[in-house]
Parts: sequence; structure tokens; C-alpha cells
Amino acid sequence: MNVSLYIAKRYLHSKSSNNAINFITIIAAVGVILGAASLFIVLSGFAGLKDFTLQFSTIVDPDLKAETASGKSFILTDEEVSKLNDINAIASYSKIIEERVIVAFDEKNYLATIKGVDENFQRVNAIDSVVVQGEWFEQDSNQIVVGWGISSNLSLGVLDYAKSVNIYVPKPGKGQITSIKNAYSSINAINVGIFDINETMNDTYVYAPISLVEYLLSYKPNQISAIEFKLKDGADRTDAIANIQSALGDKVVMKTREQLNDKLYKMLNTENLAVYLIFTLVLIIALFNVIGSIIMMILDKKKTLSTLFNMGATLADIRRIFFFQGSLMSVIGGIIGILIGLLLTVNQLYGPDFLKVYITPSLPYPITIKAINLFVVFITISVLGIIASKIASVRITKALVENY
Repeated sequence: MNVSLYIAKRYLHSKSSNNAINFITIIAAVGVILGAASLFIVLSGFAGLKDFTLQFSTIVDPDLKAETASGKSFILTDEEVSKLNDINAIASYSKIIEERVIVAFDEKNYLATIKGVDENFQRVNAIDSVVVQGEWFEQDSNQIVVGWGISSNLSLGVLDYAKSVNIYVPKPGKGQITSIKNAYSSINAINVGIFDINETMNDTYVYAPISLVEYLLSYKPNQISAIEFKLKDGADRTDAIANIQSALGDKVVMKTREQLNDKLYKMLNTENLAVYLIFTLVLIIALFNVIGSIIMMILDKKKTLSTLFNMGATLADIRRIFFFQGSLMSVIGGIIGILIGLLLTVNQLYGPDFLKVYITPSLPYPITIKAINLFVVFITISVLGIIASKIASVRITKALVENY
């Protein structure tokens, strides 16, 4: 067995004759344990918060979306439809028309985005699960479903047949506008449902049958803004993107679910990185205690070190003793801290209600346990501990061990 490692283990387990050194060593070990536990708990908490946030944002997000490469729309030909139907990776797809509109109800106006969808939309997205009042509309009708925010701003209820909803969109063209009537196309609609996804979508979207939006915008048959896709379970997304792009050509740009929410993903990832760096700084401060503990141990063991040196141990061997001691303290403390953090996060997921932390009286704080976070915490504490141990061990000089 490596002599330096053997002695380091003995020093790690044995008590010093100086109680102050024992106390400092305990504080250093506790700091490492609590730092590792805190870092793992916070990373798990942010992972849970990310998943919790995205589960609302991605309810109506498809696996893939083909958007027009230029302009507001493109023509989907029968040949292209046939090619899409032949792609095995596609479970279902829905044709989409989107446009900014003015929604008017009871002398109130609201700027929104109307999204015309076909009968396959419910197979692509779980939209039914977020309709909190009323129901989803029927195709080939003048029915619409609006977001909770739009409903609140317009004081718009469900199935109010006494007052219809007016939807306006500017007519395309050039030249002067001679009258307001000629400037806008409009339709009358009945709101049959209200959805609740998140604040942004609730304040933005009005869903309608694609035929109604096609009529409003005076679009040609099969003139659409986008196509949303749901892939089969286990389908290769990269291959699916390549096949869809090949079928539709350069007139569309393919986007994944992450790309559709790129700002949200960037924000969450940036927050996660910031928290990791902050708690890593806390760990670095805690590891100063490890450096102090090792230096105090070096001073306490000067007589023993001098004996080892005179018996033939090299300066490098003596330095390795305290390098191993600090490294073992950091690694073992990190493992204990991770186990404590894992125990607390498992309790948050599966423990009794009275031991959980709640955001609201009925909603526990979301937690997601990921193997990558276990790995990140262990590597972080190990690397920092090794660096701290190296810094402390190089304080041993030849003069220190010779002149006792």
C-alpha cells in the first residue's frame, strides 16, 4: 500500500491532541458536506422548476414545426401531402394558419393572434387538457376558443349567443384607404371555450377552425402558414426533419420544440448556470476551511514529519500525505453531502406531506432528480477539494521538516 495514502487515512480518522485542530477539522468537514448537499438540492430544485415551467409551455408545442421560409404563407401541394403521408416517423400533422387580428367584443378591442387549425390538431397537441371552460370548437363553423387573458380583458364568456365576437384583419393591398369598411376583412364568431396554458399564450392566442381563418384572410385552398408534426414514439427526430425538409423543399424552415421556445430555454439555462456558479463560490469559501485544517495539521505534526524525513521519506512523499488527507476529506464529505441531498429530494418527491416544502398550500415545490446533477456535484467538490489540498500541501518546505 502507498505509505503516504496509508498515513493520510490514519490522520483523517485519528484525533489530534490539540482540541482546536479537531474543532477546525470538524468545521471543514461539515462545510464540505453541507456545501455538496446544498448544491445538489438547488440543482435538483431548478431542474424541477424547469420541467414544471416547460410542461405548461410545451402542452401545445408540437414535436416539430415547418414554418414558411419567406412571407406569411406557402402553398401545400397534393404531391407534398402525399410525400408527408409516406414518412413513417410522422404520427400525425396539422395544417396551421396564423395572423395578427383585432378581436372586438362589447365595445372593447384587443390585439391577438388567431390560429386556424384543422381536425388533426388535437392529435398533434393535447389542447383538450387545457380548455378549462366550455369545449373545443367544431370544424367548418364560426366557433372559436380564446385564452383566459383575452377572455378577462374583453369580459368574454362562453356561448354568449346574444353578442357575437367580431374579428378584424387589415386587407392586403396598396394605395389609399377610402373607408374603414374597405380597409378590414371581418368575421363574426361565437366563443365556445376558454383555455389556460400560461400568461403569454393566454394573452395572445385565439384558436379557430382553419376554414374560418382561411375565409377571413382570403387564402387560397391549401395556402397555410405552417405545419405542426407529432412524431411516433421512438422515431429519430433528425431523420424526420431531413425527410420533411426533403418533402417540402426550401419554402419551409424546420424547428424543434426547443427552438420554438428558445428564449424560455435560454432563460432557464442561464438561471441554472448562475445558481451553480453562486453555490460553487460558496463551496470554494467552505474549502478554505479545508486548507486551514490541513495547514494546522501540518504544524501539529511537525515532529512526526521530521522523523519521517530523517527515516528516508522524501519531501514529495510528505506533501502527498496531506494532499491525500485533504482530497479524501473533500471526496468523502462530497459523497455524504450528495447522499443527504438525495435523501431530502426523495422526501420532497415521495415523503409525507408534512415534511415537504410547498409553493402554495396544495403545490409541493417541484423537484427533479437527475444523474447529471449527481455527477456535476461530485466532480465539482472533488476538483475543488483536490485543488485546495494541493494548495495546502505545498506549504510543506524542506526547512519545515529539517529544522524541528
